[in-house]
Amino acid sequence: MSNAYVLTLSCPDRLGLVHAVSGFLLERGGNIEEAAQFNDPATGLFFMRVQFACTEHEHAALSAQLEQFAQPFQMHWGLHATHLPMPTVLLVSREGHCLNDLLFRWKSGLLPIDIRAIISNHRDFYQLAAGYNIPFHHIPVTAATKAHAEARQLEIIEQEGAELVVLARYMQVLSNELCKRLAGRAINIHHSFLPSFKGAKPYYQAHERGVKLIGATAHYVTADLDEGPIIEQDVTRADHTDTVEDLTARGRDTESQVLARAVKWHSEHRVLQNGHKTVVFR
Repeated sequence: MSNAYVLTLSCPDRLGLVHAVSGFLLERGGNIEEAAQFNDPATGLFFMRVQFACTEHEHAALSAQLEQFAQPFQMHWGLHATHLPMPTVLLVSREGHCLNDLLFRWKSGLLPIDIRAIISNHRDFYQLAAGYNIPFHHIPVTAATKAHAEARQLEIIEQEGAELVVLARYMQVLSNELCKRLAGRAINIHHSFLPSFKGAKPYYQAHERGVKLIGATAHYVTADLDEGPIIEQDVTRADHTDTVEDLTARGRDTESQVLARAVKWHSEHRVLQNGHKTVVFR
């Protein structure tokens, strides 16, 4: 519905915050449909997500009033219309399991996103993109062309108005500058063997070491490689009978599911960053 909103906020914790926020919405005819909050004693911060309906005020009017309301509380806040799917750009290299899973979920109406483009440093998935009628941009990346390639990637991301960028097994390290430009709106997925099994063929390394658990981690992209705030993780068991192919297949399934959950929660505005951590209102 066009009159449905999600309000997210964080601020220094103090008495009466829930009462103040609910009172603000009540005074403006807002009907709260879902609410969750968290007080972090380690940081002294308060986090809240409120989903509500309001027919008496447009988005712009509510935003202007929220700006004034939030100042005394030192709030960082966002107001999001729930009927608008989140504009999204996907990046991929040559492993397509996460890409294929996200496209299927999006087409099936399971993710509140609007996939505007797919960017890849290889041509492998241009037919897959065409099958979903999504623009496909092939941008090769080498050490010599990295800066130019990233400038072109960022140009596409900005042209498409992307609020979310998903690295769906995009096997290139982003520069510090691009990480800063995409801060808080880029999600990456990787296997949870790091840092034990770095480099190529991690599932081969895991098989040689006889691992008993394999998993995946979805996190926000930062300049610190694979160390951004974690959104979601999961594991599946392995044993001595598993082949490398078994581990790889099981790992890819886990990666796809973890990334899909992270994308869903982010696009539903359920993830709030808390320093190096996240608060996820599932």
